[in-house]
Amino acid sequence: MKLLLQNIKALLPEDGTLAVRECSVGVEGDKIAFVGQTPPGFAPDKTILGEGRLVIPGLVNAHTHAYMTIFRNRADDLPFNQWLFENILPMEDRLQSGDSYWGALLAACEMLRGGTTCYNDMYISTDENARAAVESGMRAVLSRGLVGESRSDPGGVDRLRQASDEIKAYRGAGDGRISFCLAPHAPYTCAPAYLEWIAETARELDVGIHIHLGESRAEIAGLQEKYGKTPFALVESTGLLALPTVAAHCVYMTQEDIAIAARTGMCVATNPVSNLKLANGFAPVPQLLAAGVNVALGTDGAASNNALNMFRELNFLCLLHKGNQEDAQSVTAAQGLHIATLGGAAALGLGEQTGSIEPGKKADLAILNIRQSHWYPHSNLLAALCYGAQGSEVETVLVDGEILLEDGAFTRLDEERIRYEVQRISDRICKH
Repeated sequence: MKLLLQNIKALLPEDGTLAVRECSVGVEGDKIAFVGQTPPGFAPDKTILGEGRLVIPGLVNAHTHAYMTIFRNRADDLPFNQWLFENILPMEDRLQSGDSYWGALLAACEMLRGGTTCYNDMYISTDENARAAVESGMRAVLSRGLVGESRSDPGGVDRLRQASDEIKAYRGAGDGRISFCLAPHAPYTCAPAYLEWIAETARELDVGIHIHLGESRAEIAGLQEKYGKTPFALVESTGLLALPTVAAHCVYMTQEDIAIAARTGMCVATNPVSNLKLANGFAPVPQLLAAGVNVALGTDGAASNNALNMFRELNFLCLLHKGNQEDAQSVTAAQGLHIATLGGAAALGLGEQTGSIEPGKKADLAILNIRQSHWYPHSNLLAALCYGAQGSEVETVLVDGEILLEDGAFTRLDEERIRYEVQRISDRICKH
């Protein structure tokens, strides 16, 4: 199909930053055909008039647990260890076959409604999340969370086997939209010997790494006492960071930890709302950017965030660092938007495919209705995207050139059925 976004305001890369310009954007098949003037002979099958609309690259949620929508609003106002070990893990133990599938589909509904087209997901149930990702039409990098002690730990062996089998079964599914990495949960749940084995397996499978690092003070203290190292130094010693790595959270980092990230090319997925809600703090994003570390943005799961709204995440990202640094130019709107789009795509190894509106890239786009009152006057739409947008403005979303949300209606997903199933599952697992 050929699609024309005619005379629309667009968020475009310009001179190393981002700017909003009025132009036309053409889509042919799964790619962006042109940006600018409509070339002679381009005959669209469908035209969307740009008046009162803004098109942006689809947002990239660089760290989430999609199935955790099931646990939303069930464990709130709790410190991290109590939240995780006394509430979330017991509920996970009560999940049954098929539950994660419905939870992931609900997450897809929420993410698409908020303009997110790509996400990096860590989960516990193989096959179910991959099936949901394929059916949703979204672009996804998937990983089964891994916990283990060594090559002889039966549970660790079984989890890594499950992850490897799923990668072989689903890699390239959904017309190439689905890719994978290996996901050691964290250095406090994966022993060094197990991390070394995961690194070897990732090389064999030609995939990257998705891991939680430096999320809480308890993690830092425990690893320091046990190994005499920070999480970052410990993980680097296992060879894991020699692979393309997305490290989620990274709240507590020393100067040497930041140097490790810069030296190894590790990408940081910051999750400001989740980290604040669990009273863990927030990542040193300005210092990471200054060191040349690629930073991406994630929501974490709905169990700790309560929302998968990347616009809210973007707003927090920029505001909290201005306040903490006492510097109004710390993480600007343009920097924040880059982190939420191309920064995320680059972290997931997809920077050549998506994350910006450029000819030849995948047509992963979100079209916003900016005729709502809180967008006026249209004096600085870059600032409006970062500081005023709520996500409710999103009316149409494309992934691979396919319209997945059109004028607020899903073209693939049965939202009413999905909501019903997730409510049923949540009621069942929380009766205990």
